[in-house]
Amino acid sequence: MDFGTVQEILKTQLSYYMHELSKYQLGERALLIFIYALLAKAADLFIDRLLLKIANRTHWEADERIVEIIHRPICWTIFLLGLTHAVLIEPIPPPPWNMVLPNIVKTLILLVWWISLIREITAMNENNMGWVLDKIDKTHFYMIKNISRIAILFTGILWCLVIWKVNLTPLFASAGIIGIAIALAAKDTLANFFGGIALFVDAAYKVGDYIILDSGERGEVVEVGIRSTKIKTRDDIMITIPNSIMSTTKIINQSAPEPRYRIRIDVGVGYNSDLRLVEKTLLRVATENHALAEKPEPRVRVRSFGESAILFQLLVWVQDPRHRGRETHNLLKMIHSAFQEQKIKIPFPQRDVYLKTNGEASEE
Repeated sequence: MDFGTVQEILKTQLSYYMHELSKYQLGERALLIFIYALLAKAADLFIDRLLLKIANRTHWEADERIVEIIHRPICWTIFLLGLTHAVLIEPIPPPPWNMVLPNIVKTLILLVWWISLIREITAMNENNMGWVLDKIDKTHFYMIKNISRIAILFTGILWCLVIWKVNLTPLFASAGIIGIAIALAAKDTLANFFGGIALFVDAAYKVGDYIILDSGERGEVVEVGIRSTKIKTRDDIMITIPNSIMSTTKIINQSAPEPRYRIRIDVGVGYNSDLRLVEKTLLRVATENHALAEKPEPRVRVRSFGESAILFQLLVWVQDPRHRGRETHNLLKMIHSAFQEQKIKIPFPQRDVYLKTNGEASEE
């Protein structure tokens, strides 16, 4: 077969397909798509130059956020609706294209909204959702965020199956068997999930609380997720603990029920000290430290008579448990300086040693 014959065959086939496509009024369909593209651009300008400006002038922050979320999806939806309209005008494409093309467009519309919502939910944090955090605490916010993301994910999958008319009856009928298999394969994941729900219901701690676990880990709760809880230690180390462990271990929450934390400073003074002066000096030191909480007021207690000192205890409160170490450091330095200024002696252990020489005792 020479080149001329091949060229003639291709020319014949091309003419046939062009003749077939001419029946479907491609120019009219393209014009319709162009009109919907103009409508999408008009909607874009309307939202950007009118709705967004109106939302910026209101005192409610949510309307501005909502307009930003729906801006792009609405524009793309209008354009894709134009594709759907262009496909469905007479004459309708032959099977299977009369079903496949509209379903593809519907799936694209679903994906536009699906991806936009998941992306927006994932991007939600304390900086851009401050108006929500004024009404609920961080723990509930992050829990609702994670649950919403999972719900939207599964809803999108089911909706996609409905668009393509997949029979869901066998799927739901076999859900019991599949559920058992998944439960056995992912029992740890499910345990963490239900452990997170239990922590959410019990409200044992929330984001920002300072907790100590039975195993010894201590730090600030920075995130409570569906699967795990993240704790940041004083050494700036992030510890991730599965919720199944958190729901069954002993937790000491130093930020609840009140966020303040009590510091106990033990100090001993000599038996010849003026106890009233010691008490007054300790209270003055606590009052001069403005980093301490004003309420409850500082207290001084005499705890016991020691072997070589009278034991006092200074009780003060800090607003946050994270400040305990720093303020203990500051108080100890201030107490030492104040005692030196008032000539109050802090005794230290001493031993008297006696040596016997030629049957006589001599003191060293």
